[in-house]
Amino acid sequence: MISVSIIMSTYNRPSALIASLTALGRQTRRDFEIVVGDDGSGQETAAAVETFRAGAQVPVKHVWQPDEGFRLAAVRNRAIERAVGEYLIFTDGDCLFLPDAVDRHLRLAQPGWFVSGKRCYLRQRPTDGILRNPWRAPPASRLYWFAQSLLNRCTRPFEFLILPDREWRKNRADRWQQVQTCNLGVWRADALAIGGFDEGYRGHGLEDSDFALRLLRHGVRRKRGDHALPVLHLNHPRPTGGPSPNVARFEALLASERIQASIGIAPTPEPDSG
Repeated sequence: MISVSIIMSTYNRPSALIASLTALGRQTRRDFEIVVGDDGSGQETAAAVETFRAGAQVPVKHVWQPDEGFRLAAVRNRAIERAVGEYLIFTDGDCLFLPDAVDRHLRLAQPGWFVSGKRCYLRQRPTDGILRNPWRAPPASRLYWFAQSLLNRCTRPFEFLILPDREWRKNRADRWQQVQTCNLGVWRADALAIGGFDEGYRGHGLEDSDFALRLLRHGVRRKRGDHALPVLHLNHPRPTGGPSPNVARFEALLASERIQASIGIAPTPEPDSG
C-alpha cells in the first residue's frame, strides 16, 4: 500500500486553513498524514492546527518558519523533509478537497508520472458561508457543486463530472504550463531527486512552474487529473503590483538545461561503507 503525505501550505488565514483541514478530515480513506507548511503565521494558526490535531484520525504535523516575506518554496521543502509518505499531494490552506480526493489521486498515481489536478474557484458569497463556520465540512456532493457552478457560484462546472482514467490523461505529458501545486501529486523520490522546490523564488509566482519543468527534465511525465480531482479554491484578492519578481529567475531556467534547484533540498549522503 502506498503511504501518502498531504502537504498544505498556509500563511495567516486560520479560518481558511480550518476549512481546508476539516475537508481533509472526512476523506474516504485514512492512510495518510497531513503536514502543514506554515510560512511564518502567528499563534492563531498554530492554535487552529493544534485544535484540529486533537480530534484528527490521521497524523498532523505543523512545520513553521519565520516570517521573512513570501517564501512558499522554502516552507514546502521543510514540509517535504518532515514528510514520511512515499507519495506527496500538495495543496494550499485555502483549498478544499472533496471526500474522494486522496483515493482518486492514488488511482492516478503511477511510477514515472506526476498528477496535475484542477482548481475550481468559489465566488465570494459561498466563500463567506464556509468561513463563517469553518469547522463544518462543506457539501460533499459533486452534483451539488456542479449545480453551484451552473449558478455561477463556482467555476468550471464540468470538472465535477468524472471521466474514465484512460490514455487521454497522458496527452500533455511534456507540458509544465498551468501546473499548480494547490492540487499536485508526485512521488517523494522524484521531488527529492531534483532538490525539491527552488528556494530562490521569493514573492508570489512561478515556483510551481519551475518545479514542474525540472520534474519533466528529470524524466517524470505529466498526467492530467482533469474531471477527477477538482479542488474548491476559496475566494481571496489576487496579488497586485505588476509582474512577479520571479520572472527573470524562471526565464533563466528556461534558457538552461538545469534540473536541480539552485537552492533546494540537499541530497541525502550515502551511508559510509567503511
